[in-house]
Amino acid sequence: MELRQKRFRLVCYASLVMTLLLLVSCSEGERPLPKPKGYFRIDLPEKNYVKVDTIERYAFEAPDYAVITNDPLSPDEKNWINVVMPRFKASIHLTHKVVNNNLGEYLEDVHTMLTKHLQKANGMNDSLIINPEQRVYGMLVEMDGKGVATPLQFYLTDSTANFVRGALYFNFVPNNDSMQPVIDYLRQDIDKMINTFEWK
Repeated sequence: MELRQKRFRLVCYASLVMTLLLLVSCSEGERPLPKPKGYFRIDLPEKNYVKVDTIERYAFEAPDYAVITNDPLSPDEKNWINVVMPRFKASIHLTHKVVNNNLGEYLEDVHTMLTKHLQKANGMNDSLIINPEQRVYGMLVEMDGKGVATPLQFYLTDSTANFVRGALYFNFVPNNDSMQPVIDYLRQDIDKMINTFEWK
């Protein structure tokens, strides 16, 4: 009987100590912190590329999850296409123009477009594209910022007959902080397009 009473007292004492510790650890001075803002996890598909050879003036490789469509806003322009990625609600819009001693005008148009987007950007990185073997020259421009409509733009030319401008667009107002993994992922696809680009 005495042994049971000792055990009972020990259990009561341990319970009292645990309760006191719990009360002390939950002091009034601490305030609960709000949950940090999080973003949905985005599953990115494995990369496989196919050759797009249906356009009259140029060809390139695109990801196999993309759909190639004619530009619905310019049905008469057969060399204007959209590389649509439904999974990401994104598309790469490509426009083609014939160069006829007017390459400077096209480059000025690109400069004007970049200047408009730069007003909402936090920063800009550009890199030259030089592929003398395929006669492909140009520039790729990346823009940071929440208000930027197109985070990636590029132009390609053979400098004598062809000029292509490309831009990545999302079908919603992107928050580049949350979309950065997708932008980086699509940047790989754009790099592949540029590296496999050829004139016909």
